[in-house]
Amino acid sequence: MEGKKHRKSRRKQKNREGAVLVLGAVLVILLIAAAVVIILKISSGGKSRETGNLAESVSESTEAEEDTESIPESEESRETESENPESLPEEPQAAVAAEVGSMEDEGDPQKSSNASGQGNGASVSITTDTLKPTEGETAEMTLGIDVSKYQGGNIDWSAVKAAGIDFAIVRVGYRTKATGIIYEDPAARYNIQEAQKNGIKVGAYFFSSAVTEQEAREEASWVADFISRYKITYPVAYNCEDFKSEDSRQYGLDKTVRTGIASAFLDSIQAAGYTPMFYASRNEMEGNADWDMDVLGSKYKVWVSQYPEKPFPDTPSATYSGRHDMWQYTSQGQVAGIGKKVDVNVAYFGYSKEAEAKDSTPAEVVEANPEVGITFTEVQETVTAKIETNLRTAPTTADGSQVVAKLVNGQTATRTGVGNNGWSRLEYNGQKVYAVSSFLTADLTYQAPAEEKPAPSQTYEPVNETVTAKDTTNLRTEPSTASQDTIAVTIHFGDTVNRVGIGSNGWSQINYNGQILYAVTSYLTTDLNYKSSTTPTPDNPEAGITFTPVNDVVTAKSETNLRTVPSTDSPDTVIGVLHNGEAAVRTGIGSNGWSRLEVGGQTVYAVTNYLTGAQ
Repeated sequence: MEGKKHRKSRRKQKNREGAVLVLGAVLVILLIAAAVVIILKISSGGKSRETGNLAESVSESTEAEEDTESIPESEESRETESENPESLPEEPQAAVAAEVGSMEDEGDPQKSSNASGQGNGASVSITTDTLKPTEGETAEMTLGIDVSKYQGGNIDWSAVKAAGIDFAIVRVGYRTKATGIIYEDPAARYNIQEAQKNGIKVGAYFFSSAVTEQEAREEASWVADFISRYKITYPVAYNCEDFKSEDSRQYGLDKTVRTGIASAFLDSIQAAGYTPMFYASRNEMEGNADWDMDVLGSKYKVWVSQYPEKPFPDTPSATYSGRHDMWQYTSQGQVAGIGKKVDVNVAYFGYSKEAEAKDSTPAEVVEANPEVGITFTEVQETVTAKIETNLRTAPTTADGSQVVAKLVNGQTATRTGVGNNGWSRLEYNGQKVYAVSSFLTADLTYQAPAEEKPAPSQTYEPVNETVTAKDTTNLRTEPSTASQDTIAVTIHFGDTVNRVGIGSNGWSQINYNGQILYAVTSYLTTDLNYKSSTTPTPDNPEAGITFTPVNDVVTAKSETNLRTVPSTDSPDTVIGVLHNGEAAVRTGIGSNGWSRLEVGGQTVYAVTNYLTGAQ
């Protein structure tokens, strides 16, 4: 019995050992199959037909391993299980390979997608500071002026304030258009100082001729440093003109380049903590003619220049179709305290308080300089009056220039300078004074000629009225143009004089500084706003001018500019040059000294004296 039991026990042990071996082999096969599934899943990214994804494959492999524990121990069962193909994991199918698509693939459905049918829309740059109002900015409308050395160096800013001016945009400097050198405006410090002292809020502008963005940033850095000690409340503007002139260093720069240069300046100004503003004429901005206003108008305040026949408020707004924040509506403003014409502006914003200076260091205190904008040739000579003349504190008869003495023939003064504006600088009794040059002489033996009475036919009807020149006219010592020696002084539109008689001979009697002079009556007007309605503009170039029709062929005596307006008031009206030998058809001769021409099918204007008949 024990032998049988022993043999039976060994047979069972062998059976168990065999079952263990078979079970181990099955486990190895299952593990290998699971590993193959995982590798194929990772390499192809495809799905097993039954498991669906990698996580499910791992899960089912684990389940397969667990199921092996329930396999019957009988060898027959193990063999049947291992031979059944459905009981083994299936080999996964490989995914279809694809090439990387090209960025220019015309087949990309998104490239040509336009489901809404609205087109691509406008290109818009949105930033957190796009046209963000400055702190303290209000929506009130304010009235202001912009000034430079051309308004002189001794503006009476208290009178300007009393005239109702809210703000002043002061030119602080400029870059020369040929050499590219940056200069400070000689009247800038005084203008800012005195405007602020009298309660007028101040902005600034720079006249640029930068040809690169780096130069523009250089200009902006200079401006920011210059104004840092002043309370600059209104914007700091970029002004660039005359870039179409051949003598400008900007000549030939295209619109995109110039727009980039302007942006570089204005971005730098904004980075310095000031409100940036772009200035240009309506004609340059409309329709992006000379500047990309889609760019500039979306990032900065816009200051448009347009001079209507009837200024604001009779004309309520500029006709520029783009968004704009300030409108310069005339260059012929007359403001108390300023002896010369000045640009006048309306801003569609204001400020509730004055800004603080970026630099707390006090700005240098400066004195008025009455010679700003005038070139004096230095001399050293003794002079006397031909008859008599007033001695003034400034070389002008405008407001702010005070008469301090009168020089009569025989009395002497030392002349130290002769100005290009018709005035002389004198030293008189230890004081610097000014007198009209034509009323002086270095001939100390000079005797005034005996005053000749007008011929009986030259009768003058007495009047007492204030007049100005329609444009420019000479005041003469006698009613005749026979000699240049009779010219005593030249007056321009805006210079007012007292007319005391209107002659039957076409001349007017003028009381000028106590002396009776003569001017052609037709060159004078009592309408002190005469040019407001008769100044030529691009929209109405022949306003106030009478053209006599002609039809002849002319050429330039040497060369002359061809302009869209018969006036030199605006440099941006030059569209070409007529050289000697080049022909043009003249269709009219104007009463203002200009001729109307037809060149290349376009109507243009040139100074009559610069033209001659073509051979």
